[in-house]
Amino acid sequence: MSQPAPDAIDYADLARRIKAWGRELGFQQIGITDVDLADAERRLLDWLAAGYHGEMDYMARHGSRRSRPAELEPGTLRVISVRLDYWPEPAADSRAVLEDPIRAFISRYALGRDYHKLLRKRLQKLAARIEQAIGPFGYRAFTDSAPVLEKPLAQRAGLGWIGKHTNLINARAGSWFFLGELYTDLPLPVDNPADNHCGDCRACIDVCPTGAIIAPYTLDARRCISYLTIELHGPIPEALRPLLGNHIYGCDDCQLVCPWNRFSQPTPETDFLPRHGLDAAALIELFGWDEATFLRRTEGSPIRRIGHQRWLRNLAVALGNAPPEAAITEALAARLEHPSPLVREHVEWALENLGVSPEAARMTGVQAGKWARNS
Repeated sequence: MSQPAPDAIDYADLARRIKAWGRELGFQQIGITDVDLADAERRLLDWLAAGYHGEMDYMARHGSRRSRPAELEPGTLRVISVRLDYWPEPAADSRAVLEDPIRAFISRYALGRDYHKLLRKRLQKLAARIEQAIGPFGYRAFTDSAPVLEKPLAQRAGLGWIGKHTNLINARAGSWFFLGELYTDLPLPVDNPADNHCGDCRACIDVCPTGAIIAPYTLDARRCISYLTIELHGPIPEALRPLLGNHIYGCDDCQLVCPWNRFSQPTPETDFLPRHGLDAAALIELFGWDEATFLRRTEGSPIRRIGHQRWLRNLAVALGNAPPEAAITEALAARLEHPSPLVREHVEWALENLGVSPEAARMTGVQAGKWARNS
């Protein structure tokens, strides 16, 4: 990183202008912090040592570069942290969808366009504004795209505090927002860290369907529905499948009950609004998508990252947790001979969970096929 002559810049004034420019670009809040993450590093190492990261090997792969910004990007002195609201309501009411076992619940952040490119482009625009004002300087933009401890950085930058569910909470905006960072070599004045306001509340702990929040501020990702439906590549542990309910991509339960989210406002970003009716789609409809349809309907969406096989895996589990209706049994039976062993395993489990043997379902499928050919 290369830094302008320090005497030529009023850094306090520059920090004020950076925040104004950020708001003009659509960020709801901008904060600045130093790079001291010693406490967060200790917590991360303890979390990794306990194995709570599951198969997310990338959490340990980069060593101390995740918690020491100057090792990841040499010369980094400050981090400009930003937040961008994504709450898509009014859409289909989240709780109503969760309570309807034949509907698919998708984490609200994933209903619209993937945030990575949008957020990164805006961070680049912010860097360009700074460069226009002071000349070339060292920076690098991040949006959940590299080993960055974004939540501890955001807390130190005053954007909110890390709640008991391990998400960042803002006292005026709740937790429905994305985070991004601009690592920089500019010696900007830093903001005060945010105070914790969770108090005695344990709503997020009590509501977690799988008991993944094993203690305040400690998440065992191996039990987390977001991990199981997005990060996990293999079979979902059988003991946890009934607990997933109709969650097919991520989980928002802990955020939906957080009292601070009464202050959340709908996002002004049209890119984050629901597409293809995914805010309240029927499980059977989504389970019927072939791979080409899946790729077409999830183009530009974060959902595409799990691929069609895991999409079907997740939907099979949700269908297995639905009421034992003939249409659901028939939909599952149609996937019993899927070429993927992963899909077949979860389809068979779903049928058995509905009280239907896979063998009987196969026979039903054969008879239905004969009827269709003869009609």
